[in-house]
Amino acid sequence: MLLSMTGYGKSVAIFQDKTIHVEIKALNSKTLDCQTRIAPIYREKEMGIRKAIQEKVVRGKVDFSIWVERDAGGDAQIINQPLVRNYYEQLQATAGIIGADTASMTTADWLALVMRMPDVYSRNEQETLTDEEWIVARRAIDEALDALVAFRLQEGEALRRKFEEKLSNIASLMKEIEPYEQSRVEKIRQRLTDNLAQLPEVEYDRGRLEQELIYYIEKLDISEEKQRLANHLKYFRETMDEPQSQGKKLGFIAQEMGREINTTGSKSNQAEMQNIVVKMKDELEQIKEQVLNAL
Repeated sequence: MLLSMTGYGKSVAIFQDKTIHVEIKALNSKTLDCQTRIAPIYREKEMGIRKAIQEKVVRGKVDFSIWVERDAGGDAQIINQPLVRNYYEQLQATAGIIGADTASMTTADWLALVMRMPDVYSRNEQETLTDEEWIVARRAIDEALDALVAFRLQEGEALRRKFEEKLSNIASLMKEIEPYEQSRVEKIRQRLTDNLAQLPEVEYDRGRLEQELIYYIEKLDISEEKQRLANHLKYFRETMDEPQSQGKKLGFIAQEMGREINTTGSKSNQAEMQNIVVKMKDELEQIKEQVLNAL
């Protein structure tokens, strides 16, 4: 199974006069980097929320939000206007510092952004989180996480198709080298013989020439590199089929594939072979880029 680190999930749940919204986004990262925005009433459950995220997400840069909207018929919450103004001024100042383009943002856009910030609504000190409400909220969190995993699986299948294409291309390119590999032996022998023929006054041992030729050809032999590369291609496919997504492991295998391709290039003393090696490197580079998105 192959999962992408990119994902998105959301869910909505109703409890009495409240609408509970949960949203979670994930991007690629070497470790789990989780940023949370949690409505005040659920903050006591933050550690449990983070644990649930860690179990389902495993790795990635995560942005998690849970907030509550009340029905119009319910008790209206008091907006903390000084805090709203403070948030508004800080956001505008920060945008100016980093040079963000905010020319197209209206006052309504800024207000929508500010109202998502923590504690803009005054807390009702008598309001406590009941077990019944938390069951509903936790179910919404699980649904959002499941939607994220489903999204990652869908993206992972797209990655798999991309990897299969590139692996097949590399295997095909390696086979294209074989005709040149076989013909270059005779070319090397003929070139050495022609050069020696231009020195008629020099006597040489033909048996020794054959021995030196064999030694020279063995140094250029890429049979082992081809075999190891074929094994790496097979291992890459097997790793994609493992029960758990193994993005880091795929990255290590891609590095080993690069070693064999580079060695093949260093032993390729013909322009045609070197051109094929360049194409193989291009295919591998695309694999390495996409592996960074694999969980």
